[in-house]
Amino acid sequence: MYNTSPYFNLTMFVNIDSYRYPALVTCLLLYIFIVCANSAVVLTIWREKTLHEPMYIFVASLSLNALYGSMGFFPRFLLDLSSNVHLISRAACFTQIYIIYSYAGHEMTMLCLMAYDRYLAVCHPLHYHTRMTVKKALTLVTLAWVLLVFFLIIIISLSAPLPLCGNEIQKVFCANWNVVKLSCVPTVVNNIVGMFITISTVFLPLVFVLFTYTRIISVTWKRSATFKRRVFQSCLPHVVSFVIYSIAIFCDISLSRYDVDEMNPVVPIILSLEFVVIPPLLNPLLYGLKLSGIRRNIFRML
Repeated sequence: MYNTSPYFNLTMFVNIDSYRYPALVTCLLLYIFIVCANSAVVLTIWREKTLHEPMYIFVASLSLNALYGSMGFFPRFLLDLSSNVHLISRAACFTQIYIIYSYAGHEMTMLCLMAYDRYLAVCHPLHYHTRMTVKKALTLVTLAWVLLVFFLIIIISLSAPLPLCGNEIQKVFCANWNVVKLSCVPTVVNNIVGMFITISTVFLPLVFVLFTYTRIISVTWKRSATFKRRVFQSCLPHVVSFVIYSIAIFCDISLSRYDVDEMNPVVPIILSLEFVVIPPLLNPLLYGLKLSGIRRNIFRML
């Protein structure tokens, strides 16, 4: 029998009822810090003409994406933490899926573009300013968004019409795979398309980043210690943020394939929140404190 309820029930909130108010205060403070820190990075890059370079354009895009993803996730999450009822309408659920998935895909795409930027700067320094300009960087950022919108329209148009046999989602936010699992009909097409888009937006960028850093390491290996130190300082924030985000995405993808009822109730919540909390929290610290151009101008602005 098909489920005709216009709402989904986010069941994981039951596991944190006893920690509701400490979690609410902690998450509210984290949200405020994420908004303030990322806004400071964006504002600094926008105001300082000396920072209008491809590398800083990508950093600003990363911070804007953090603001976009956080504003699409935290208000609803904080509302659910403060409430005894955790129902979300179908329209709001698929809107949340769109925002969180577009945030996640754009984060990986930006890290991929930043790796390409560093690859050109280190391996092809004489041609860098012709191959990577501010206009080209903005074009690449725009194309990344357009491609993600196209993919997400396909995903949601396949998932939204599915007849469902339940309305319980074992997460603290809506996720496409959890909705598809409720389907009363075969979902072979959804699975194939979902796998293709996951490979295109997660695993292919991962392989590309690994390739670029293999080339960067091979080029810097035979150079002077000063050159190695300069490359290390330039690439370190990107490497750290890429590793953190890759681990967070891997945890969330792995979690969707396991039965959360067999796990400690707190573990699935932490693993599912990593990729929407940790990167927006750490990226402004990594780039704001490590890149001297941003750090110096933030202190001057403050």
